[in-house]
Amino acid sequence: MPPVFAHGRLRLYLLKLLDEAPRHGYEVIRLLEERFQGLYAPSAGTVYPRLSKLEAEGLVTHATEGGRKVYSITEAGRAELADRSGELADLELEIRDSVTELAAEIRSDVRGAAGDLRRELRAAASASAARVGEDDSWKAAKEELRKARQEWKEQARRAKDESRRAREEAQTARRQAKEAQDRAREEVQRIAGQLQEQFAKSGGVLGSLAGAWLGGGTPPTAPPADAAEAGADRASGWAVDLAPTVDPARDLDRLLDRFRDDVRDAARDRGVSAAQVAEARDHLAAAAARLATTFGPRP
Repeated sequence: MPPVFAHGRLRLYLLKLLDEAPRHGYEVIRLLEERFQGLYAPSAGTVYPRLSKLEAEGLVTHATEGGRKVYSITEAGRAELADRSGELADLELEIRDSVTELAAEIRSDVRGAAGDLRRELRAAASASAARVGEDDSWKAAKEELRKARQEWKEQARRAKDESRRAREEAQTARRQAKEAQDRAREEVQRIAGQLQEQFAKSGGVLGSLAGAWLGGGTPPTAPPADAAEAGADRASGWAVDLAPTVDPARDLDRLLDRFRDDVRDAARDRGVSAAQVAEARDHLAAAAARLATTFGPRP
Protein backbone atom coordinates (compact mmCIF):
# COMPACT_ATOMS: atom_id res chain seq x y z
CA MET A 1 0.00 0.00 0.00
CA PRO A 2 1.17 3.64 -0.39
CA PRO A 3 2.82 5.38 2.57
CA VAL A 4 0.49 6.60 5.33
CA PHE A 5 1.72 10.21 4.97
CA ALA A 6 2.64 11.68 1.59
CA HIS A 7 5.73 13.90 1.31
CA GLY A 8 5.50 16.83 3.76
CA ARG A 9 2.12 15.78 5.21
CA LEU A 10 3.52 14.38 8.52
CA ARG A 11 5.17 17.79 9.08
CA LEU A 12 1.78 19.51 8.64
CA TYR A 13 0.03 17.05 10.96
CA LEU A 14 2.67 17.54 13.68
CA LEU A 15 1.89 21.28 13.60
CA LYS A 16 -1.82 20.45 13.99
CA LEU A 17 -1.18 18.26 17.06
CA LEU A 18 0.98 20.96 18.67
CA ASP A 19 -1.65 23.59 17.89
CA GLU A 20 -4.11 21.55 19.96
CA ALA A 21 -1.78 21.59 23.01
CA PRO A 22 1.97 21.54 23.92
CA ARG A 23 3.24 17.95 23.84
CA HIS A 24 6.45 15.96 24.28
CA GLY A 25 7.68 13.61 21.55
CA TYR A 26 6.38 10.38 23.08
CA GLU A 27 2.92 11.90 23.47
CA VAL A 28 2.94 12.88 19.78
CA ILE A 29 3.77 9.27 18.83
CA ARG A 30 0.99 7.94 21.08
CA LEU A 31 -1.57 10.40 19.64
CA LEU A 32 -0.71 9.38 16.08
CA GLU A 33 -1.21 5.73 17.04
CA GLU A 34 -4.62 6.59 18.54
CA ARG A 35 -5.67 8.56 15.44
CA PHE A 36 -4.92 5.43 13.37
CA GLN A 37 -6.82 3.22 15.87
CA GLY A 38 -3.67 1.28 16.69
CA LEU A 39 -3.09 0.23 13.06
CA TYR A 40 -0.06 2.50 12.61
CA ALA A 41 2.49 4.10 14.94
CA PRO A 42 5.50 6.13 13.72
CA SER A 43 8.91 5.42 15.23
CA ALA A 44 10.85 7.88 17.35
CA GLY A 45 13.35 8.09 14.47
CA THR A 46 10.53 9.46 12.30
CA VAL A 47 8.97 11.97 14.71
CA TYR A 48 11.87 13.54 16.65
CA PRO A 49 13.96 14.64 13.63
CA ARG A 50 10.89 16.37 12.16
CA LEU A 51 10.20 18.15 15.45
CA SER A 52 13.81 19.35 15.49
CA LYS A 53 13.49 20.61 11.91
CA LEU A 54 10.26 22.45 12.71
CA GLU A 55 12.04 24.11 15.63
CA ALA A 56 14.96 25.11 13.39
CA GLU A 57 12.45 26.73 11.00
CA GLY A 58 10.93 28.73 13.86
CA LEU A 59 7.55 26.99 13.63
CA VAL A 60 7.78 25.30 17.06
CA THR A 61 9.74 25.85 20.25
CA HIS A 62 10.39 23.68 23.29
CA ALA A 63 10.77 23.91 27.04
CA THR A 64 12.29 21.25 29.30
CA GLU A 65 9.91 19.81 31.89
CA GLY A 66 10.90 16.86 34.06
CA GLY A 67 13.85 16.07 31.83
CA ARG A 68 11.68 15.99 28.68
CA LYS A 69 11.35 18.46 25.82
CA VAL A 70 7.80 19.77 25.61
CA TYR A 71 7.15 21.26 22.16
CA SER A 72 4.79 24.19 21.53
CA ILE A 73 3.71 25.82 18.27
CA THR A 74 4.81 29.39 17.54
CA GLU A 75 2.86 32.18 15.87
CA ALA A 76 4.73 31.42 12.65
CA GLY A 77 3.56 27.80 12.95
CA ARG A 78 -0.05 28.90 13.42
CA ALA A 79 0.24 31.17 10.40
CA GLU A 80 1.40 28.25 8.26
CA LEU A 81 -1.53 26.15 9.53
CA ALA A 82 -3.94 28.93 8.59
CA ASP A 83 -2.43 29.26 5.11
CA ARG A 84 -2.71 25.49 4.57
CA SER A 85 -6.16 24.94 6.11
CA GLY A 86 -7.52 23.44 2.90
CA GLU A 87 -4.56 21.06 2.64
CA LEU A 88 -5.10 20.08 6.30
CA ALA A 89 -8.73 19.15 5.60
CA ASP A 90 -7.58 16.96 2.70
CA LEU A 91 -5.01 15.36 5.02
CA GLU A 92 -7.74 14.42 7.53
CA LEU A 93 -9.56 12.62 4.71
CA GLU A 94 -6.35 10.87 3.64
CA ILE A 95 -5.75 9.65 7.20
CA ARG A 96 -9.21 8.10 7.35
CA ASP A 97 -8.68 6.47 3.96
CA SER A 98 -5.36 5.09 5.22
CA VAL A 99 -7.12 3.57 8.23
CA THR A 100 -9.59 1.89 5.88
CA GLU A 101 -6.75 0.49 3.73
CA LEU A 102 -4.85 -0.76 6.77
CA ALA A 103 -7.97 -2.49 8.08
CA ALA A 104 -8.48 -4.13 4.68
CA GLU A 105 -4.89 -5.40 4.72
CA ILE A 106 -5.42 -6.87 8.17
CA ARG A 107 -8.52 -8.69 6.98
CA SER A 108 -6.60 -10.07 4.00
CA ASP A 109 -3.70 -11.18 6.20
CA VAL A 110 -6.09 -12.87 8.64
CA ARG A 111 -7.80 -14.76 5.83
CA GLY A 112 -4.45 -15.91 4.46
CA ALA A 113 -3.21 -16.97 7.88
CA ALA A 114 -6.42 -18.88 8.59
CA GLY A 115 -6.15 -20.73 5.30
CA ASP A 116 -2.53 -21.65 5.99
CA LEU A 117 -3.50 -22.88 9.47
CA ARG A 118 -6.28 -25.06 8.11
CA ARG A 119 -3.90 -26.68 5.64
CA GLU A 120 -1.29 -27.24 8.33
CA LEU A 121 -3.88 -28.75 10.69
CA ARG A 122 -5.15 -31.10 8.02
CA ALA A 123 -1.60 -32.21 7.24
CA ALA A 124 -0.82 -32.67 10.95
CA ALA A 125 -4.05 -34.62 11.46
CA SER A 126 -3.23 -36.94 8.59
CA ALA A 127 0.27 -37.56 9.91
CA SER A 128 -1.02 -38.18 13.46
CA ALA A 129 -3.67 -40.60 12.27
CA ALA A 130 -1.05 -42.68 10.53
CA ARG A 131 1.12 -42.86 13.67
CA VAL A 132 -1.10 -43.07 16.77
CA GLY A 133 -4.63 -43.76 15.59
CA GLU A 134 -6.97 -41.88 13.35
CA ASP A 135 -9.85 -41.16 15.77
CA ASP A 136 -8.00 -39.35 18.56
CA SER A 137 -5.76 -37.39 16.18
CA TRP A 138 -8.66 -36.29 14.03
CA LYS A 139 -10.64 -35.09 17.06
CA ALA A 140 -7.68 -33.05 18.25
CA ALA A 141 -7.17 -31.58 14.77
CA LYS A 142 -10.88 -30.69 14.49
CA GLU A 143 -10.73 -28.93 17.86
CA GLU A 144 -7.68 -26.91 16.79
CA LEU A 145 -9.39 -26.04 13.53
CA ARG A 146 -12.53 -24.94 15.40
CA LYS A 147 -10.45 -22.64 17.62
CA ALA A 148 -8.63 -21.22 14.60
CA ARG A 149 -11.91 -20.49 12.83
CA GLN A 150 -13.29 -18.78 15.92
CA GLU A 151 -10.18 -16.60 16.21
CA TRP A 152 -10.32 -15.74 12.52
CA LYS A 153 -14.00 -14.74 12.77
CA GLU A 154 -13.24 -12.51 15.75
CA GLN A 155 -10.35 -10.78 13.98
CA ALA A 156 -12.45 -10.35 10.83
CA ARG A 157 -15.26 -8.82 12.91
CA ARG A 158 -12.87 -6.32 14.51
CA ALA A 159 -11.41 -5.39 11.13
CA LYS A 160 -14.92 -4.87 9.74
CA ASP A 161 -15.87 -2.62 12.67
CA GLU A 162 -12.69 -0.56 12.20
CA SER A 163 -13.40 -0.18 8.48
CA ARG A 164 -16.98 0.95 9.20
CA ARG A 165 -15.79 3.54 11.74
CA ALA A 166 -13.20 4.82 9.27
CA ARG A 167 -15.87 5.30 6.58
CA GLU A 168 -18.14 7.16 9.00
CA GLU A 169 -15.28 9.43 10.09
CA ALA A 170 -14.36 10.10 6.46
CA GLN A 171 -17.96 11.17 5.72
CA THR A 172 -17.91 13.45 8.77
CA ALA A 173 -14.59 14.99 7.66
CA ARG A 174 -15.94 15.68 4.15
CA ARG A 175 -19.03 17.35 5.61
CA GLN A 176 -16.89 19.47 7.95
CA ALA A 177 -14.62 20.51 5.07
CA LYS A 178 -17.64 21.64 3.03
CA GLU A 179 -19.04 23.56 6.01
CA ALA A 180 -15.64 25.25 6.47
CA GLN A 181 -15.64 26.33 2.80
CA ASP A 182 -19.17 27.71 3.14
CA ARG A 183 -18.20 29.64 6.27
CA ALA A 184 -15.14 31.10 4.53
CA ARG A 185 -17.26 32.24 1.60
CA GLU A 186 -19.79 33.86 3.96
CA GLU A 187 -16.95 35.61 5.84
CA VAL A 188 -15.60 37.12 2.60
CA GLN A 189 -19.06 38.41 1.74
CA ARG A 190 -19.49 39.82 5.23
CA ILE A 191 -16.15 41.68 5.10
CA ALA A 192 -16.99 43.06 1.66
CA GLY A 193 -20.25 44.39 3.06
CA GLN A 194 -18.45 46.06 5.97
CA LEU A 195 -16.00 47.72 3.60
CA GLN A 196 -18.88 49.03 1.53
CA GLU A 197 -20.54 50.56 4.60
CA GLN A 198 -17.29 52.14 5.85
CA PHE A 199 -16.08 53.63 2.58
CA ALA A 200 -19.28 54.19 0.60
CA LYS A 201 -18.49 57.90 0.22
CA SER A 202 -14.98 57.33 -1.21
CA GLY A 203 -14.06 57.08 -4.88
CA GLY A 204 -11.17 55.74 -6.96
CA VAL A 205 -10.11 52.34 -8.27
CA LEU A 206 -7.58 49.72 -7.29
CA GLY A 207 -5.36 50.60 -10.23
CA SER A 208 -4.90 54.21 -9.00
CA LEU A 209 -3.60 52.92 -5.65
CA ALA A 210 -1.11 50.57 -7.26
CA GLY A 211 0.10 53.27 -9.67
CA ALA A 212 0.57 55.89 -6.92
CA TRP A 213 2.34 53.55 -4.52
CA LEU A 214 4.67 51.82 -6.97
CA GLY A 215 5.53 55.16 -8.57
CA GLY A 216 6.59 56.58 -5.18
CA GLY A 217 4.58 59.78 -5.50
CA THR A 218 1.15 61.44 -5.76
CA PRO A 219 -0.69 60.66 -9.01
CA PRO A 220 -1.58 63.77 -11.06
CA THR A 221 -5.19 64.87 -11.10
CA ALA A 222 -5.42 64.32 -14.85
CA PRO A 223 -2.67 61.90 -15.97
CA PRO A 224 -1.41 62.18 -19.55
CA ALA A 225 -2.98 59.86 -22.06
CA ASP A 226 0.28 57.91 -22.65
CA ALA A 227 0.75 57.41 -18.86
CA ALA A 228 -2.83 56.19 -18.51
CA GLU A 229 -2.31 53.75 -21.39
CA ALA A 230 0.91 52.45 -19.79
CA GLY A 231 -0.90 51.95 -16.45
CA ALA A 232 -3.69 50.10 -18.26
CA ASP A 233 -1.14 47.83 -19.96
CA ARG A 234 0.43 46.99 -16.57
CA ALA A 235 -2.98 46.35 -15.03
CA SER A 236 -4.08 44.05 -17.89
CA GLY A 237 -1.04 41.84 -17.35
CA TRP A 238 -1.18 41.87 -13.54
CA ALA A 239 -1.52 38.43 -11.81
CA VAL A 240 -2.27 36.59 -15.08
CA ASP A 241 -0.18 33.68 -13.73
CA LEU A 242 -2.82 33.03 -11.02
CA ALA A 243 -5.11 30.62 -12.84
CA PRO A 244 -8.71 30.65 -11.52
CA THR A 245 -9.97 27.69 -9.46
CA VAL A 246 -13.47 26.38 -8.80
CA ASP A 247 -13.69 28.46 -5.61
CA PRO A 248 -14.19 32.25 -6.24
CA ALA A 249 -13.53 33.06 -2.56
CA ARG A 250 -10.16 31.30 -2.82
CA ASP A 251 -9.35 33.21 -6.03
CA LEU A 252 -10.10 36.53 -4.29
CA ASP A 253 -7.80 35.63 -1.36
CA ARG A 254 -4.98 34.84 -3.79
CA LEU A 255 -5.40 38.17 -5.65
CA LEU A 256 -5.40 40.12 -2.36
CA ASP A 257 -2.25 38.27 -1.24
CA ARG A 258 -0.52 39.13 -4.56
CA PHE A 259 -1.52 42.80 -4.28
CA ARG A 260 -0.24 43.03 -0.68
CA ASP A 261 3.08 41.38 -1.65
CA ASP A 262 3.59 43.71 -4.65
CA VAL A 263 2.98 46.83 -2.56
CA ARG A 264 5.26 45.65 0.25
CA ASP A 265 8.04 44.78 -2.21
CA ALA A 266 7.81 48.24 -3.78
CA ALA A 267 7.91 49.95 -0.38
CA ARG A 268 10.88 47.88 0.74
CA ASP A 269 12.84 48.45 -2.48
CA ARG A 270 12.17 52.20 -2.84
CA GLY A 271 11.49 53.33 0.72
CA VAL A 272 8.38 54.92 2.16
CA SER A 273 7.70 58.17 3.98
CA ALA A 274 5.01 59.21 6.44
CA ALA A 275 3.37 61.33 3.76
CA GLN A 276 3.24 58.35 1.39
CA VAL A 277 1.66 56.22 4.12
CA ALA A 278 -1.07 58.83 4.66
CA GLU A 279 -1.66 59.05 0.94
CA ALA A 280 -1.73 55.26 0.64
CA ARG A 281 -4.40 55.09 3.34
CA ASP A 282 -6.66 57.36 1.26
CA HIS A 283 -6.10 55.24 -1.85
CA LEU A 284 -6.80 52.03 0.10
CA ALA A 285 -10.08 53.43 1.40
CA ALA A 286 -11.13 54.42 -2.12
CA ALA A 287 -10.11 51.08 -3.62
CA ALA A 288 -11.90 49.16 -0.86
CA ALA A 289 -15.10 51.11 -1.44
CA ARG A 290 -14.92 50.52 -5.19
CA LEU A 291 -14.39 46.77 -4.71
CA ALA A 292 -17.19 46.57 -2.13
CA THR A 293 -19.51 48.21 -4.67
CA THR A 294 -18.40 45.61 -7.23
CA PHE A 295 -19.43 42.78 -4.89
CA GLY A 296 -22.91 44.33 -4.56
CA PRO A 297 -25.10 44.86 -1.47
CA ARG A 298 -24.98 42.41 1.43
CA PRO A 299 -27.51 39.55 1.14
